[in-house]
Amino acid sequence: MKVILASTSPRRIDLLKTIIENFEVVPSNYDETKTIEKNPKKLVKKLSYMKANEVFQRKKDEEKKLMVIGGDTVVYFNREVVGKPKDKQDAINILTKLQNNRNAVYTGSTVIVKKNNKIKVKTFVTKSIIYIRKMTNKEIVQYVDTGEPMDKAGAYSIQGIGSKFAKMIKGSYVATVGLDMEKILKIIAKNINL
Repeated sequence: MKVILASTSPRRIDLLKTIIENFEVVPSNYDETKTIEKNPKKLVKKLSYMKANEVFQRKKDEEKKLMVIGGDTVVYFNREVVGKPKDKQDAINILTKLQNNRNAVYTGSTVIVKKNNKIKVKTFVTKSIIYIRKMTNKEIVQYVDTGEPMDKAGAYSIQGIGSKFAKMIKGSYVATVGLDMEKILKIIAKNINL
């Protein structure tokens, strides 16, 4: 079975490599700005599906057996979805709000499988809570200057330098990185002989 990850995220690639060696990376062309949704659970569910489905529709006629995996992660704080920062000042503002507080991380994961002329779709959402410790202005600026926060939802990376600011994680650490590997592994094991 051909396995495709519909994402160029280095974090998602690394996660998938922990359970399967051979897969192709095909970035989704789905325009995320088209999806307007205030509910974080519905948002990541829809985006993970739309990304996976866009790639699946392009590739489905090339393979008899195909699995496409898509994911999306957002940070939710103070009743607002917090996306990737627009610039350095935006990253500083986001981290200033998040520090000394807790935020929710929602990760949507979608797996689309084509096998025996049937198509099955599984989409699930995992919620985790992350407590960010109190940070000084200097720490925030120094962290933003590393460049790490610039392509991360919520302007921090739980598996990178940003981990030193995470006081506690309640839920799935792996899902906060980008995919719910526990649930994806079950689907892969059902469909592929590992």
